[in-house]
Amino acid sequence: MKIQKNTKLANTQLLNTKLNIDGLELMGSLESCSVDLCFFDPQYRGVLDKMRYGNEGERQKGRSELMQMSEGQIQSFIREIDRVLKPSCYLMLWIDKFHLCEGVKAWIEQTSLQVVDLITWDKLKMGMGYRTRRQSEYLLVLQKAPIRAKNTWRLHNIRDVWSEKIPNDELKIHPHSKPKGLQKALIESCTNKGDLVLDPASGSFSVFECAKELGREFIGTNLMP
Repeated sequence: MKIQKNTKLANTQLLNTKLNIDGLELMGSLESCSVDLCFFDPQYRGVLDKMRYGNEGERQKGRSELMQMSEGQIQSFIREIDRVLKPSCYLMLWIDKFHLCEGVKAWIEQTSLQVVDLITWDKLKMGMGYRTRRQSEYLLVLQKAPIRAKNTWRLHNIRDVWSEKIPNDELKIHPHSKPKGLQKALIESCTNKGDLVLDPASGSFSVFECAKELGREFIGTNLMP
């Protein structure tokens, strides 16, 4: 599916639907400063590449079979996200513990994005691990300049450790499923009804479901092989 460059959300046929096109192409069709909130869960092996032991469990094999992004692709996505976000709006960026330790500075170079907070997601269930067992993922909260909290973050009951379990049947469908309760809280906190929420690597489209329930517009895609 080919879409035109910067066609003012005149591309209304792209809204509130599950697209299967390249995320960079989708964002290229959006005007600068047109998005109110973005979620991005880059697909990379992360922990598995660090370990390289080859004794991955079934879920880890499922992760590795998904389309993977290179560091360069992730940087390209984040630069486009920076372009389409409105000033002072947020990018919710999922990372693993190795990126938490080593940093994502290279990802946000040449952007006006700045890390302003971190949420730890406690999955309430132990995963695999070669030393410690993984039970958490991390959500970096980045804001586009100018940086300010007033009138950009409305809910003040969101804890920096969020406990929420994903049902097993949902994980079988998509191994990267994320917590809908947290996503809904962040959408409520950072947007108003009718605002546009972007997810350029939508996976199971859980952000779409949350946005729809809350009366927000959604645009996103998940490119399947």
